[in-house]
Amino acid sequence: MRGFVIAAVIAGGLVGASRADAKVRVVTSIETLAALTRAVGGELVEVQALGKGYSDPHFVEPKLSLVSVLNRADLLAYVGLDLEVGWLPGLVTQSRNPRIQPGQPGTLDCSTAIPVQDVPTQKVDRSMGDIHPRGNPHYWIPPDNAVRIAQEIARRLTLIDAGHGAAYNANLKQLRAQVAARLPGWNDLAAKVRGQKVVTYHKSWTYLSSWVGLQEVGYVEPKPGVPPSPQHLANLIALMKREGVRLVLVEMFYSRRTADLVANKAGARLLSMPSDVGAFPYITDYFKLVDAVLQTLTK
Repeated sequence: MRGFVIAAVIAGGLVGASRADAKVRVVTSIETLAALTRAVGGELVEVQALGKGYSDPHFVEPKLSLVSVLNRADLLAYVGLDLEVGWLPGLVTQSRNPRIQPGQPGTLDCSTAIPVQDVPTQKVDRSMGDIHPRGNPHYWIPPDNAVRIAQEIARRLTLIDAGHGAAYNANLKQLRAQVAARLPGWNDLAAKVRGQKVVTYHKSWTYLSSWVGLQEVGYVEPKPGVPPSPQHLANLIALMKREGVRLVLVEMFYSRRTADLVANKAGARLLSMPSDVGAFPYITDYFKLVDAVLQTLTK
């Protein structure tokens, strides 16, 4: 990271910057967490996401402007489970903001509220690729998990801003009601693909597959973050033909070339999937994200 530049900016007056209004300043690592925070916080919060919904959340460029944003934050909410380990810790340290340092009330690891899946049962080492040793961090799409995240955000906002705790809890209650109202329609869409066998590019759809009932039979990456060899692709295509796999799922920020090849050779359809709020301009909140994911699967 550009340490000398960051230090210069901090020396120039970011530390201890006074708040311009009474709103709680919240910074999140991804756009979906920002959307859930806005739903819970309403007019009482000012929210900014560090990552973009159309980009890979594993890799965010640690730009100087992000240090400035973090320096002014009252609360930092992040995915956790090492999703942001390659870029967020250094930014937090460089921000010199005591409110959001590890262990402080102003830092919230949202994964603490989630029943984590894909936790390795053996010792993790680099030969296994970019595996997450504490479990799969791509958990925010299923409605049950979104409500759990929103609940933790409401609790932390209440801790930081106790005077508005009733408002945060009222907003949380409203969000729960909205999720409950949309759930039957979402489940109807999910029923159209329940039981289908799929291949995914990266092992990042586990929670969605569990919710809607997809069967993941293989992955384009032989190991997380490891490019596939020709032999792996040949074996995967043969597996897909044997199992009758008709769908290949890939996040929109990955290159489609290899996934296209696999889908074409296996007689399957490639679906470029949104995975975060902001993936497309029309996905402006959590509800539109779930709608887009399910409509992409079922259209």
